[in-house]
Amino acid sequence: MKISSAEFVMSNSNVAHCPKEPLPEYAFIGRSNVGKSSLINMLTERKHLAKTSGRPGKTQLINHFKINNNWFLVDLPGYGYARVSKKDKKTFQKYITEYFEKRRQLVCAFVLVDVRHEPQPIDLEFMEWLGTNQIPFTIIFTKADKLKPASLDTHVQDYLRKLLEGAWEEVPPHFVTSSANRTGREELLDYIEGINQEFFRANN
Repeated sequence: MKISSAEFVMSNSNVAHCPKEPLPEYAFIGRSNVGKSSLINMLTERKHLAKTSGRPGKTQLINHFKINNNWFLVDLPGYGYARVSKKDKKTFQKYITEYFEKRRQLVCAFVLVDVRHEPQPIDLEFMEWLGTNQIPFTIIFTKADKLKPASLDTHVQDYLRKLLEGAWEEVPPHFVTSSANRTGREELLDYIEGINQEFFRANN
């Protein structure tokens, strides 16, 4: 897939106010500081489409970006560590949950995890929640450039193996990416294109 256009549409904290267009949506979510904004900017080839920050927790709203005028990329607040109050965290959790439960245009959630780390309870719990609620999701391993190739493969396989030791009967779809060297960009965009084609066939 070639990205010919990428535009910011809106930010809000109310699912009812999200765009009404019947276009497929892909939600990007992960722990704070996992590299979500950098990944979004790399995928769209727009350096400042999503705001990056050295301070975790920068994204605090549901952000919609229209891509190629036929699908939405949705940047959601990170969970986990962030320099915000407990009250704000509860607010984030409420509208993130509402988004996943109520947003009918959502076709896939991309759960970002830092490939350098072992599975974190907060990630595993979130994936289990998505599975329990029958919300399709794909794992995106980020920061692949931080590991040597042999170590990278070992980390990915260890992560997937531990998933199978838990609640999962089979490994969810997954991609290995690096915003620094564009690893995984074409594969991920082709994956989205395939889902888009199925979506439009089913809705036309």
